[in-house]
Amino acid sequence: MEGSHANAASAPAAAGGGVGTQRTLNPYVTGNSVIAMKYKDGVIMACDTGASYGSTLRYKSVERIKAVGKHSLIGASGEFSDFQEILRYLDELTLSDHMWDDGNSLGPKEIHAYLTRVMYNRRNKFDPLWNSLVLGGVKKGPKGDEKYLGMVNMIGTHFEENHIATGFGNHMAVPILRGEWREDLTFEEAVKLIEKCLLVLLYRDRSSINKFQIAKITTEGSTIYQPYALKTNWGFAAFENPSQGAVGTW
Repeated sequence: MEGSHANAASAPAAAGGGVGTQRTLNPYVTGNSVIAMKYKDGVIMACDTGASYGSTLRYKSVERIKAVGKHSLIGASGEFSDFQEILRYLDELTLSDHMWDDGNSLGPKEIHAYLTRVMYNRRNKFDPLWNSLVLGGVKKGPKGDEKYLGMVNMIGTHFEENHIATGFGNHMAVPILRGEWREDLTFEEAVKLIEKCLLVLLYRDRSSINKFQIAKITTEGSTIYQPYALKTNWGFAAFENPSQGAVGTW
């Protein structure tokens, strides 16, 4: 259906010398896992700074965590150019909200709801934004400071959780978070838990690089820290001889 639609749309355009309707059929430059969780004072989020062109690790200083308005952070896995388009949407949204000048501002729950509609709308047009997005934040509510953490994928599937990991992290990091996460984690404890997950992904995910960025958001605002590397140990026996005991390997 997609091919016939594109051909039908391009026929008159070809006659007029135009390009015609096009769709992103495959992602090109992609980022991998984003890990986020609530902690005692707010929400913490982390990912590496690599971006792959196909299976080639082409870019090594790409920032995939951004602040949105006063109360939110967004992190993205998947196609980086689509993430840039989403950031443009969010800039327009926050500017429009600011222009109301009513003393209120959009919180993370509202922005997450907006993103779920955007992603589902683009999916229904058979022109999805190839991203998994993590949205976290803190805003004062009727019950005091309310922490929020949610995600939405490229077809609009969304949920809220106390801890979230996208990409390969959904398989490798979530079990660690389920076993060790607590609601009363301090920021230092949360960083150690996040780093443990990032290290597992560095060992196991070929697209990961040892250059990570951590961000946090509290009632005082958002902070995105400079990238840094973790200490690694590649002396494990399974790393030195990975084919041992595996029948049929070289």
